[in-house]
Amino acid sequence: MIDLHSHILPGLDDGARSLDESVAIAEAAVADGITAMAATPHVRGDYPTTPEAMEERLAAVRAALAERAIPLELVGGGEIAVDQLGALSPEALRRLTLGGGGRYLLVEVPYAGWPLDLRDRLFELQVGGVTPILAHPERSAELRAAPERLRELVEAGAFVQVTAASLEGRAGSRVRAAAAAFVRDGLAHLIASDAHAPDVRGVGMSAAARAVDDERLAAWLTEEVPAAILKGEAPPPPPAAGARRRWWALGRRRG
Repeated sequence: MIDLHSHILPGLDDGARSLDESVAIAEAAVADGITAMAATPHVRGDYPTTPEAMEERLAAVRAALAERAIPLELVGGGEIAVDQLGALSPEALRRLTLGGGGRYLLVEVPYAGWPLDLRDRLFELQVGGVTPILAHPERSAELRAAPERLRELVEAGAFVQVTAASLEGRAGSRVRAAAAAFVRDGLAHLIASDAHAPDVRGVGMSAAARAVDDERLAAWLTEEVPAAILKGEAPPPPPAAGARRRWWALGRRRG
């Protein structure tokens, strides 16, 4: 599996606090079946991560993983707050794209409130050749109440990342129901861990893949789409909608 949202870099945000903790997250990821992970520290007012800081910590963690022979490919990135999209230079945004490829950028959906200029901000990215990937929209009360807002953004070209803990149920029943609905309705493109630590708020990608309960759909969400993103390519088409409906029905019966 490929995990395109994590807070593995030490001392930049509310994720890993030390290099040892970064290594522990990497070990947990490998044990969970992850072969590649994007380091995506917050870029927002309380954590104003610069591309230089991200790249410096990325190099340090890569060196630590190589020294310990931990088989995890680690690439750079950032989780960008909406209000930072207009404040960052085009070069800074490019360096913070997933894998530094310049095509896909992880954008943080706020937990509360709805940015009135979100659609305009995302359009500006797309005009510049960057595809936004909306992180954890299932945690937004506004999107849970009005999922048509998310559909409008997806139809306009945005991608959607749901979090492993949400699908598995660790984030609560309402969040799980929203994540399941986004998958069912074809509004989700990839699953990622959003790992902040090796235990609490940990990885959990394999559990989320099992929760999908359809191997073909799980592979698309955790392997095929993330792999295409890292290559800077367009993802393959999703599996048939019947698989999503079958998984949703099973999920409801499990309660």
